[in-house]
Amino acid sequence: MSSKNLGLVVVAHQPYIRQITADGENPSPENDIFFSAVSQTYIPLVRLLHEIEDQNIDARFSIVLSPSVCAMLDDSLLQSQYVQWLDRRIELGKKEIVRLENDNDQKQNAEEILKKAIDDRNFFVDVCNCSLIKEFASFYSKGIVEIIATAGSYCFFPHYADMTEILNAQVETGIMSHKKYFGTFPEGFFLPYMGYAPGVEGVLRSYGITYTIVDSQSILFSEKVPETGIFSPVRCWNSLVLFGRDSQICNDIENPETGYVSSAVYKNQRRDIGFELSSKDLDCFLGENCPRANTLYRYWSKADENSSYDSKIAFQQAKADALKFLECENSRLEKAYEVCNGSVNLICTFDAVLLGQSWAEGMEFFRQIILSNKNSSFVLPSSLIKNQFTLPRIDPYLSAASGTGYGEDLLDSSNSWMIFYTRKMCERMIDLAERFPDDTGLKERLLNLGAKELILAQSGELAKMMHEGTMEDFSKKYFVSCVQAFTTVFDSLGSNIVSTEWLTSLEKKQPLFPWMNYKIFAKKH
Repeated sequence: MSSKNLGLVVVAHQPYIRQITADGENPSPENDIFFSAVSQTYIPLVRLLHEIEDQNIDARFSIVLSPSVCAMLDDSLLQSQYVQWLDRRIELGKKEIVRLENDNDQKQNAEEILKKAIDDRNFFVDVCNCSLIKEFASFYSKGIVEIIATAGSYCFFPHYADMTEILNAQVETGIMSHKKYFGTFPEGFFLPYMGYAPGVEGVLRSYGITYTIVDSQSILFSEKVPETGIFSPVRCWNSLVLFGRDSQICNDIENPETGYVSSAVYKNQRRDIGFELSSKDLDCFLGENCPRANTLYRYWSKADENSSYDSKIAFQQAKADALKFLECENSRLEKAYEVCNGSVNLICTFDAVLLGQSWAEGMEFFRQIILSNKNSSFVLPSSLIKNQFTLPRIDPYLSAASGTGYGEDLLDSSNSWMIFYTRKMCERMIDLAERFPDDTGLKERLLNLGAKELILAQSGELAKMMHEGTMEDFSKKYFVSCVQAFTTVFDSLGSNIVSTEWLTSLEKKQPLFPWMNYKIFAKKH
């Protein structure tokens, strides 16, 4: 192993969205969020893994695939709807080339986007057999990528740090999802939003987890700061290994004024013809009486409103930014190596949304990092742990990789009303698990449904959407439906009356976590 190592971790998490229209076949507009992510991030990631394998590139990186992402990638209905969505985009692209006949710059953009849509369809159907999750599992088994488990829903742990049963349920659900899709027990566990609070380490270690990744301040603000800072792993009192992420890269990349994403040559992801053209021009994509939606046909750069996007110039800039990123990270490693005894490591995390979705060139940026690194080695976090019991011991400081470092954006005036309901649901679910320890049949189905609805309601993505003002109506509607379903379960168990039709309908609508067992919420005596 090299004396200077760089660990790259891609964090993919999305709310579970599986909307079905009245006819049960045509895609719902809400699903377009997931379909866009598949085209912009997940297919490019799988392509990159193929490239690493085919060219025998000495590069490894890690991916966090949340249970909701895994379930959606594995869902046969969503898979078929995604192909339909691509077909509609292809048809729209052909119309666009005709419409833009006299505009060479935008026509070229349309042609490039159409070609990618066609390539995505062929790759998804012919190469991946419509199952990206199996592709990730295959590369995981080959050791090219490491899949890190995470919570059942992207739940912010500090909000429930006083409820051990709730944290147990979230961790256990995440581990079960990992075993279902990847066939192994996870060595690492990624805390949603890197939300750490005292006591979390006990829960993770009790399930056999070896390591997790925390924000740098968890380590640097601890009472006993390790000599090597975040450049070497440390351990908690129970020998759970902690890696501190390089938090500086977030500002280097994402700062809207000075970050890499701010370059004027990059594509303007906020302008999409789905919101600019007439309904007639979009009829082949949107259909009749459908709300406006993203088409991914975007022709403009960030320079100004009328500047056409040039993919060649943008990709050149992405490569330059990747080289700048590597220079910066390798410089930090070099300086750390000069003062540390032994090898030094640096863990960098990338939100998957940044890789292709909010930043169109983000995936090319990441690819160039993989292809261009010469001065350090890419490693997986698990490979950096030789003997966890000999690592320096610290008491980590409470922190998060959200807000200003404490997750305050997940509990503010826009979304604080949510936690009142979820914590009451938590209290009731723990009580139900104690009151009905061995029930079967209809009661067991009810209890399992209640457990599932609670976990879904705890998704931090819903609070995040409320805070950011994006899809507020959807977030509120989704959250309220979870609360109402759980309340119906609670009342039904109390009155011993249940509508079998209602129960079956809801089970069919949300087939997430088919292995769910409500007993995971029971107190561990």
